[in-house]
Amino acid sequence: MRVAGALFEQRACDALQQAGLSLLARNFNTRHGELDLVMRHGDTVVFVEVRHRVRATHGDAASSVTAAKQARLISAAQLWLAAHPRHAQRPCRFDVVCYDGPVEGARMSWWRDAFQAG
Repeated sequence: MRVAGALFEQRACDALQQAGLSLLARNFNTRHGELDLVMRHGDTVVFVEVRHRVRATHGDAASSVTAAKQARLISAAQLWLAAHPRHAQRPCRFDVVCYDGPVEGARMSWWRDAFQAG
């Protein structure tokens, strides 16, 4: 599963870079969890959660970003900003990039500003 996760994180990173975002960090680990991608879009720091679901038996990939998961991502983002003070005053947003379906045919959905921090 880790290999598939890395594959989809790379796919998402490539697609977002093509859309004009630049990569600041990848797989930033904290006690609250991991930030898959930290990117910059203009002056905005973008925290990107990448999700993949082969089957929708428990909901699609987007529905797997629960309120509890959002809270962990917000806490991890606060730690990233504390560790990178030059970005701490920039506007921030949380995006979710989802892939649903088998690895070969999974299609990307990009939810910009998917949820708010507080």
